[in-house]
Amino acid sequence: MKEFKIIFAGSMGAGKTTAIQSLSDKEVVSTDVENTDTKSHSKLLTTVGIDYGQILLPPDVKIGLYGTPGQERFELVWRIVTEGALGAIILVDSSSTKAPEELPYYVEYFHKHKMDNIVVGLTHTDLPGYLSQEQALESLAKKKLQFPVFEVDSREKNDVLLLVETLIASIEAQIY
Repeated sequence: MKEFKIIFAGSMGAGKTTAIQSLSDKEVVSTDVENTDTKSHSKLLTTVGIDYGQILLPPDVKIGLYGTPGQERFELVWRIVTEGALGAIILVDSSSTKAPEELPYYVEYFHKHKMDNIVVGLTHTDLPGYLSQEQALESLAKKKLQFPVFEVDSREKNDVLLLVETLIASIEAQIY
């Protein structure tokens, strides 16, 4: 069986664990604990390690889905999980006032750490004042970064699958 690894990274509260849960073929190993950093985000639980789920694709491919914590203090986890990964899906809570700074920060971080294959998902676009797809693309362009950006609901399997399929398509385009 061939095994591959995709990272889910990005801002706290963006829906990384939820995205993995919506897509995984098996029960997700979650490292969520009670959130004590309520200054950063008001959510009840937060990831402090590496979440893990997987997708099985016929005939014999297993894709590991690795979720990282959003807080910068867990940067060591980010570096560890990037080893051997096909690429990264960066999720950003677009309703956050920090989204315009967080988006280029996470994309630039993973791009600098040998992630050439990145796809961006903007979550919480149903909330007022969200960072739009156009604004996100402009923000990345200012840093000379060009990656696909989609508005997604991390609870919706088809939305998350779109991100994974886009990531795989971009990898295939580089090979051929």
